[in-house]
Amino acid sequence: MDITVDDLPLARVYRWERERRDRVFLTQPIGRRVQDWTWGQALDEARRVAAYLKAQPWEPGSRIAILSKNSAWWIMADLAIWMSGHVSVPIYPSLRAQAVREILAHCGAVACFIGEVEKETAPACGFPGLRWIGLPNASAGSDVPWDALVASNARLEGTPLRSGDELATILYTSGTTGTPKGVMHRFHGFAQNAKALAELLGLKHDQRVLSYLPLAHILERVGGEAIAFHLANRIYFTQGLDTFVEDLARARPTLFLAVPRLLVKFQQGVLAKVPQEKLDRLLRVPGLSSYVKHKIVRQIGLNRALLAACGGAPLPAEILRWYRKLGVPLAEGYGMTETMITHVPRPDAVRPGCVGAAVAGVETRVGADGELLIRSSMNMIGYYREPELTRAAFTEDGYFRTGDAVVIEADGQVRIVGRLKEQFKTSKGKYVAPAPIESKLLEHPAIEVCCLMGSGQASPFAVVVLAEAVRSRCADQAARLELERSIREKLHAMNEALDPFERVSMVVIADGPWTIGNGLLTPTLKVRRGIVEERYEQIFKEWRAQGSPVVWESAARPGGAAMHSRSG
Repeated sequence: MDITVDDLPLARVYRWERERRDRVFLTQPIGRRVQDWTWGQALDEARRVAAYLKAQPWEPGSRIAILSKNSAWWIMADLAIWMSGHVSVPIYPSLRAQAVREILAHCGAVACFIGEVEKETAPACGFPGLRWIGLPNASAGSDVPWDALVASNARLEGTPLRSGDELATILYTSGTTGTPKGVMHRFHGFAQNAKALAELLGLKHDQRVLSYLPLAHILERVGGEAIAFHLANRIYFTQGLDTFVEDLARARPTLFLAVPRLLVKFQQGVLAKVPQEKLDRLLRVPGLSSYVKHKIVRQIGLNRALLAACGGAPLPAEILRWYRKLGVPLAEGYGMTETMITHVPRPDAVRPGCVGAAVAGVETRVGADGELLIRSSMNMIGYYREPELTRAAFTEDGYFRTGDAVVIEADGQVRIVGRLKEQFKTSKGKYVAPAPIESKLLEHPAIEVCCLMGSGQASPFAVVVLAEAVRSRCADQAARLELERSIREKLHAMNEALDPFERVSMVVIADGPWTIGNGLLTPTLKVRRGIVEERYEQIFKEWRAQGSPVVWESAARPGGAAMHSRSG
């Protein structure tokens, strides 16, 4: 694509500062009230903090971390870091303190903006040698508060720009497997990704977005921040799960980003009030159908959505169909921390099971073992301080090795088969790809999370986590038996469509939720497969001896004792 200086993030922001000075840019809930910042006000605060950062005795390009949940101050801090000539390093606010310290040490941060974080994260503020700058929503102590910097520093004037080839940020991977790696991205990459997506999707100025997925993740960093800078979008924020529905209703986003687990939870919330059979009957009634669709989509908060995009993990095809049947313009895309967002379907070409064709400026091919290879100027510069890992990540001719097995269909759309590293071999010598089978099980309305495993076993088995509302109902024996019956039926129907070596012998219903806090999910709500497998594979034979296709973790565990969630 043709990317000019005027397309770069800071240039776009200065443009909106001039042209839309009095238009609202950021909306932040604070308790029961809401604070707005216009483009002029937000840039004024960012310029004052940038002046402070620039006055410090730090080398240009020093790494400055942002450790906070999403907020208006997060965006302003990122701008301040960039305007002052430094590199931003977002850190997930749900990481444990030790993981935060390791990232701060690895990137050599000189300072860290600290905002609202989880209680497990807060002790990281004791990391020595850093300047801790407290955002107004900080849940831990700091050396200097944001408001004091804004009050005591003159504005950084002019339009300080950064070249497209300069390092903009280091994004640390979420660590599904192994140690997180620092992915380096240039300003050019953000400009190209935002422009390509806006043109492909027909996005115009002044979209409304709700920023709640972690800004330390590439999906939100591009879809929430970079596109907002490109199009002058208004960004709304949320205070958390307790106020999410209220915050979503306030924003009524025209552009909505989601991960599969959230969409599953929304669907389960609807079906808890209106069972699928009843919903199907209502949608068949002429005249009533439109009313029911509008009411449901409005209750979800997506009645103004021009586009709802899902990424971060495979989305079950039936979930996509369910939302689109209600009139939600949901599409599934694809990207990685290392590549940015590379595949999104055109609005008129959404196909369940596919993530779209490559966006402008992206070249793809299929390598050995069906691996998707990607080459573009949006690819990462490399892994920070890891030259050998960087070399191993690329082919000799510059394609990034995604590690995803895919099929590229006749029209260029990509269908993800699964992660090559996640495939496992059964005792029959056959390789099984978990993702497509997990997606089928996730179509069951009671199942919220699923992990398929069975390395070295005669057949695969699945461990599932029930939706919270379903778990509470299962204290009733009749409800429990009905759930078992429906899961058996789903298992039978699914196995009929699978090859014999793929057929799932058993579904284990796990005790309690899997969460970020108990170490079973990543900060982006993906299953930490290695930890889950370690927890369950050793006792699979004991469960199989029960002779039932559906078993309960605590009831089936030898001795009948439930296993408590691991904390690591």
